Amino acid sequence: MSTETPSTTREIRLVSLPEHLPGPDHLSAVETPLPAPGPGQVVVRNRYFLVFPGLRTLIVGKAEGVPLPPLHVGDALYGPAVGEVVAVGPGSGLRPGDEVTHLLGWREHALLADTDCAPLGDALPDPVAHLASGTPVYAALSRIAAVRPGDTVLVTGAAGAVGSLAGQVARLLGAGRVVGTTRSPHKAERLRAELGYDAVLVPGAIPFAEQLAAAAPDGIDVLLDTVGGEQLTAAVGAARHGARFALVGALSGQLAAERDGDGSSAPAELDTFRIITHGIALHGISGADLGPITAEWTKRFGEWLRSGEIVFPQVRIPGIDRAPEALQELFEGRHTGTVVVELP
Repeated sequence: MSTETPSTTREIRLVSLPEHLPGPDHLSAVETPLPAPGPGQVVVRNRYFLVFPGLRTLIVGKAEGVPLPPLHVGDALYGPAVGEVVAVGPGSGLRPGDEVTHLLGWREHALLADTDCAPLGDALPDPVAHLASGTPVYAALSRIAAVRPGDTVLVTGAAGAVGSLAGQVARLLGAGRVVGTTRSPHKAERLRAELGYDAVLVPGAIPFAEQLAAAAPDGIDVLLDTVGGEQLTAAVGAARHGARFALVGALSGQLAAERDGDGSSAPAELDTFRIITHGIALHGISGADLGPITAEWTKRFGEWLRSGEIVFPQVRIPGIDRAPEALQELFEGRHTGTVVVELP
């Protein structure tokens, strides 16, 4: 069974390799044929897709251990998306009108196996909330670096998709004090006013370790790190005995604009003597490890959204033609929260 679908669609392709961060000059919206779905396949009309910094690493294609394939010149970009099934092939378990998530964003329509789609269900009140980067936040703060009542929590990169949720989740899980970091003084004020942070540090003229010592004079118990670099170095210096660190991102490397930075590494100098003597636990979190906790996070996220205990900061960029610009704006740190492209 199938229904009428367009014969062509548009997708964002990589048209040249960047020397530094990828931007609009390296991407293009290209019209391409859209085949009819075959057995077990569906066509999804995408409504929203996620703009995320990990694309920098996929475009370079040098990082080992990344569970996603690299992008080459001529390839369409990809990533999490939400859309509506508009056509189905024989034997499909989905039907036209079903809303689903999948990983073929960065295009107006996606042809894929129905087994590569997940129905939205009714756990979340807003379809875009399915694109939130909350699973690693919840895994980190409820399990891996489990927050205990009264803990002091540090979140680096607090204005991003992960950090804008992390301060709120830490508070809901019992944190006594939550400290964040951001590159923007303007964002710092919003993080304090709306998103659960008691103090927000802006690395700059004052050494970051000094700022952290002033904001958390008794040290930190939990770190949720999305940045690495000097902020991770300082966090080790500020850690209390038995501190738990969850490393979920490496933006200091992914957003490095210098010629020799390719987004595939994020070096940091760590005091291993202090790590040993203070019993600091460091755990890296990969998206491939998060499957079992996703359902629990989705349920709690929906409950918190409906009760008003949490807000979901997001920016919607209209139209696929704006997608390359949206990626550049993400790298430049212009937005707070999750950035998505919204398709008409």
